Amino acid sequence: MRMDIVKIPRMDKKDYDQLINEGYICRIAFMGDRYPYVAPFLYVFDGNFMYFLSTKYGKKIQYFRKNPYISVEVEKYTQDLSNYTFVTMQGRLDEVRDAIEKKKIRQKFVQMIKTHNLSTNILAALGHSPKDPIDSIATEERSCIWKLVGVEDIVALKNL
Repeated sequence: MRMDIVKIPRMDKKDYDQLINEGYICRIAFMGDRYPYVAPFLYVFDGNFMYFLSTKYGKKIQYFRKNPYISVEVEKYTQDLSNYTFVTMQGRLDEVRDAIEKKKIRQKFVQMIKTHNLSTNILAALGHSPKDPIDSIATEERSCIWKLVGVEDIVALKNL
């Protein structure tokens, strides 16, 4: 009896853009010293680019400065895994330096946190105290802003 391997179907661009647009948490894999270094990140998506806020300290900063080429993964699934989708993208992180662009992106993060009714405890992952007002993300620069660019490979799969 021959058993065929069933391949997970691919998503088209519209579907994986929707997955990215609906989400706000991803994982980024950096090139570590010996092993990949994976960390969770909040993100916003403007329809063209994903943006990430990063504290200005930690291994992720060290690895980003050494090598900005990364993999990003976004997923969505039900508790019993009867429905699942994920997309991985390989590209490069660029630090956003333009003051006007940074202000706009920071405001998108504030709006995303409010829209999803996230706990203020998330502020600690962004260089702020959970006691700070959420709007302080937009008015203070306690974090770096990275933009995913130069995406060379996208793998987007969904359940059967």
